Amino acid sequence: MTVDAKTTEKALRLRALGEGMLVLPNAWDAGSAAVIEAAGASAIATTSGGVAWGIGRGDGQHAEREEMLAAAARIVAAVDLPVTVDVEGGYGDVAATVRGVVAVGGVGINLEDSKAAGGPLHTVEEQCERIRAARAAAAGAGLPELVVNARTDVFLFGIGEESGRLGEVLARIGAYAAAGADGIFVPGLLDLDALGEIARGPLPVNAMAGPGAPSIAELAKAGVRRVSVGTAVAQAAYAAAHNATRELLGEGTYGSLGGPLDYGTLNGLFVK
Repeated sequence: MTVDAKTTEKALRLRALGEGMLVLPNAWDAGSAAVIEAAGASAIATTSGGVAWGIGRGDGQHAEREEMLAAAARIVAAVDLPVTVDVEGGYGDVAATVRGVVAVGGVGINLEDSKAAGGPLHTVEEQCERIRAARAAAAGAGLPELVVNARTDVFLFGIGEESGRLGEVLARIGAYAAAGADGIFVPGLLDLDALGEIARGPLPVNAMAGPGAPSIAELAKAGVRRVSVGTAVAQAAYAAAHNATRELLGEGTYGSLGGPLDYGTLNGLFVK
């Protein structure tokens, strides 16, 4: 497979952005991606939950590989930014999934170590093999620069005794780094001291934030290098639709529709 120079440049740009504090709003379709780009983002991450909801599926590996790749392709085509794709657990064949991501122009992936929503997790050895498969597939597809962000769900799904979770994550990080991961994503953990301890390890740390979480500045001070918000932006968009509909059907008024992006601005993101 031949990768064009623009895709390679985007992969290198994503890598360079990861050397500082990279804030990644999560998109789920071409429209959300274009709006996020227009708002000033330097890169975009997809959200598996948002993509799944947009095609009438539930989050947690219920969408098919080709459905996720089709959404990623539309997002990549809509923006000039690097796009990193949430591939959940890899959809069975991690190598095939990575080749698909590269083929649609994605330049990064999140690869989680849970077998299903809620667990169980792959063993460390299994996940390391999957990370190695991702690295090899990216190189074979012509994009060795692909950013592999390894996600561990120990905290998100409360795996094991609480007292042992940080130790388990630290052990996994060391192994994942040796297998070729470029970063570690630890959703479900927002304790600044614990994040600081993880940040002293071999991989840059990605935290998943949202309402009630420490600020970007606080996370950066703790050593976090990448912040994403998962499904939060999609949830806010769906909440706007829900609230506006309730008002229209209830009071028969339009207050919830106030303050939108104006039609011309929004339409202009797509009419070139």
